[in-house]
Amino acid sequence: MRRLLAILLPGLLLLTACGGTASQPEPTSQSAGETAKFDSLKLTDNGDKKAPGVDFDKPLSVTEPTIKVVSQGSGDAVKANQVAKISILALNGTDGSQLEDTFPSEPESLELTDDLKTSSPVIYNAFVGAKVGSSLALAVPGQQSAPSASPSPSDGASPSPSAAADPTQLLIIKVISAADSTPVLDKPQGETVTPPPGLPTVTEKDGKPEINVAGAPAPTALVSQDLIKGTGATVKESDTLTVNYVGVNLADGTKFDSSFDRGQPATFPLTGVIKGWTQGLAGKTVGSRVLLVIPKDLAYGDAGQGQAKGDLVFVVDILGVK
Repeated sequence: MRRLLAILLPGLLLLTACGGTASQPEPTSQSAGETAKFDSLKLTDNGDKKAPGVDFDKPLSVTEPTIKVVSQGSGDAVKANQVAKISILALNGTDGSQLEDTFPSEPESLELTDDLKTSSPVIYNAFVGAKVGSSLALAVPGQQSAPSASPSPSDGASPSPSAAADPTQLLIIKVISAADSTPVLDKPQGETVTPPPGLPTVTEKDGKPEINVAGAPAPTALVSQDLIKGTGATVKESDTLTVNYVGVNLADGTKFDSSFDRGQPATFPLTGVIKGWTQGLAGKTVGSRVLLVIPKDLAYGDAGQGQAKGDLVFVVDILGVK
C-alpha cells in the first residue's frame, strides 16, 4: 500500500479533520463536499491497466475535501470490511498536469475496516456501496505554503507577501475489484515437507521454531525450502505480508531477531525487506513455514546490520497477505 499512501495520505489527513461523522454503511456510495465542482468532469475509460482520459473546467479548486462517484461501474457493490483493489490517477487541479499514475502497476489495496470508518469516514462512506468498475473523484484542497524566511518588519524591512497555496489535487480512483479480507492465521497450516539433507535443521519448542546450523555449509545461492506447504493464496512481490519469523547467523547460530519472542507477528511490504526475503518468499503460499538460507550479498552484505552478520538463516511463517 506504499504507493497509495504516498498519494492519498495528505487527503486522508484532511478528510479526518473535516468534521464528518461516521455513519452506518449505506447501500450506495455517499458523496461529500463541494460536489458541484465535478459537474464539468468527463472521463474516457481506457480499461483497468490504462488511466482514463480526464477533462474538466480549469482551474479546479475546492475549500474542503470533496468526493463523489463520477462513473458508475456494473459490478457488485463494495461492502464493509472488504478489501478494494484500486488504481489512481492524480492530477494538478489548476492545469490538469499529471502528478501520479498507478494504473499500469498492480492495483493498490484499500481495507474498508472499522479503523478507516472512524479515522476517515468520508473516504469509507464513499467506497462502501460503490460498484466494482466505478470511478470516484477526490479533490483535496491545496495546503498553504510556508513563507520563506525574511527580515521582520521590526528590522525595517517590508513584510513579505503571503505565500501561495498549493493547487487542489484531483484524484481519479477506479475500483478494480473487491473481495472479503482473508483472516490472518495464528500459525502455519498445510502439509509437512521433509527438506533435503545438508540444510540447517528446525525443531519446535513451546510453539517457537529453533534453528540448528551445525554442519550446514555456506550457501552458494539463495535457499527457499518449504517446511510446511500452505494451501492459501500465492505471495506476489508486490504484496504486504503478515509473518512470524526467527533469524540466526549461519556462522555460529546466534539469534539476532525473532517476532516469536516479541509475541507479535510482523506486517510489511515484501518490497521493503532484504532481497533474500523478497526473492525467497515470492511464489510461496499463505500457511507455509519457509526455511531461508540467505547469502550475505542478498542480506546485509559484508557490513551486516546489528547482530545480523554474513550469511543468514530464517524460519518464516506466512500468516497473511494483502
